[in-house]
Amino acid sequence: MTKPSAPATHTRTRRFRDRREAGIALAERLEGLRRENPVVLALPRGGVPVGYEVARALRAPLDVIVVRKLGVPFQPELGMGAIGEDDVRVLDPDIVRVAQVTTDEIAAVEARERRELERRVHLYRGDRPMTPLDGRTVIVVDDGIATGGTARAAVQIARLRGARRVVLAVPVAALESLHELSDVADAVVAVETPNPFFAIGAWYERFTQTTDGEVGALLRAATTSGSEHDDPPDDPPRDDPRYDAEVVVSSDGLGLPGHLTVPRHARGLVLFAHGSGSSRHSPRNRFVARRLQDGGLATLLFDLLSPEEAVERANVFDVELLAVRLLAATWWSRSQSSCDGLAIGYFGASTGAGAALWAASEDPTIAAVVSRGGRPDLAGRRLHAVEAPTLLIVGGDDAVVLRLNQDAADQLRCEHRIAIVPGATHLFEEPGTLEAAASVAHGWFLRYLSGVPAAP
Repeated sequence: MTKPSAPATHTRTRRFRDRREAGIALAERLEGLRRENPVVLALPRGGVPVGYEVARALRAPLDVIVVRKLGVPFQPELGMGAIGEDDVRVLDPDIVRVAQVTTDEIAAVEARERRELERRVHLYRGDRPMTPLDGRTVIVVDDGIATGGTARAAVQIARLRGARRVVLAVPVAALESLHELSDVADAVVAVETPNPFFAIGAWYERFTQTTDGEVGALLRAATTSGSEHDDPPDDPPRDDPRYDAEVVVSSDGLGLPGHLTVPRHARGLVLFAHGSGSSRHSPRNRFVARRLQDGGLATLLFDLLSPEEAVERANVFDVELLAVRLLAATWWSRSQSSCDGLAIGYFGASTGAGAALWAASEDPTIAAVVSRGGRPDLAGRRLHAVEAPTLLIVGGDDAVVLRLNQDAADQLRCEHRIAIVPGATHLFEEPGTLEAAASVAHGWFLRYLSGVPAAP
C-alpha cells in the first residue's frame, strides 16, 4: 500500500443545506477520481444520499457498506469500536480501558449489533451480492465523521473485499479524526473541517433522519439507471415541521449536540432530560418525542454530557450537574426565534427525572414536569421548591421505583399526580406500555403548556 496522503480539506463559510447539497460539493472534490473507474460505497443511512450524488457525478456504481457502532454498555452513544461485514471488528483500546468494559460485555454488545447488521444487509441489498471490489478504487462515503470508528471499520471491509485503493470522503469531519484515519485509508477527503467541531448535524441546515425507504429508493435508482444516475427520487410527502434540525446547545464552554423539532403552530416546548446510560438518541425518548410532536408540541433532545464526561460513571449520576445543563438548554431555547413565546416543560427519564425536578426548582417559569420511570427522589431537598405541575409515570410492575416515586410525591408541594401504567416494568418494554406513557405525558403537557383542558 502506498503511503497515505494527508487529509484534503477546504474551509466553507456556511452550512450545507442538506445531504444532497453536501454530496454535490463532495463530488466536486473527487472529480479527479473519475478516470480510476471507482466504486462508491456509502454508509447507511445518512451516507447514502451523499454517496448517490458522488456516484452520479463520477458515473460510478453505488453500493452500501454496512457498519455498526459498538457502544459502551452504560453509555451506548459513546463508541468503543465498530463491526462490519466479513466479521470485521475495530476497538478503541483507550475507551475500553477508561470505561472499564469487560471482554464479556464487549461480546454481548457485538452479538446484539451483529444481528442488526445482518438484518440491515438483507434489508438494503436483499439477495444481491455486494459489488465486486477486486482491484478497484473504492470511495467510502458518509455524511460526516466525528470519532471515525465506523469509517475505520468500513475501510477495513473494503480492503478485505479486494480494493486496490481506498479513499475515505465526507462533507464534514473533525480534523483530528481525519488525521487518525489517514493511517488506514490511502486518502481522506473532507469539504469542511470546522474547529470546534461539535457534531455532524450542526453543519447541516436540514439533518433529518434518512429512512430505510429512502436508502432503498436511492439504491434502486442507482441500479436501474446504471452508471448515469437519474435525478434522485423525491422524498416521500410529509407534513414538514416549521423547524427540524440538529443544533448545538452551549453550556459551560461546551457544545452539547441536540435535535430541535418545532411543529407548525406549536403549543409549547418540551426539553428531554435522558437518564443514565442514554443520550439524545434514546429510542424510548425519541418515541415519546414523536408522539408529542404529532400532538403539536415542540421538542428538544440533547446530550447532557460530552462524550469525555459520559465515560465517568460519577457524572452520569451527578443530578446537580445534569440540572445545570438542563437549565442552560432552557436559556438557550428561549434565545431561539423558532421557540419564541413557547411555554417550556421538562420530560425526565430515570436519573433525568431528578435533574428535571432540580432544574424546575431553580426556574419557576417551567410550566410542567413529567417523569417516566424516573428517580424524582434524587432531587432530594429540591422537591419542596418545585412549583411546576408534576406528573410521575411509573410502571405497575416496577415495584422499587414505584415506592420511590410515592415517597417523592409526599414531598412535593406543587400540583402533582402519579400515573401507573399496568403491566409495565422499568423500561416500558412491554407491548403498548410506552405508547400509554407517551399518551398521558402528552395530555399533561398540552394542559399546562397550552392551556388545553385535559381529556376526561
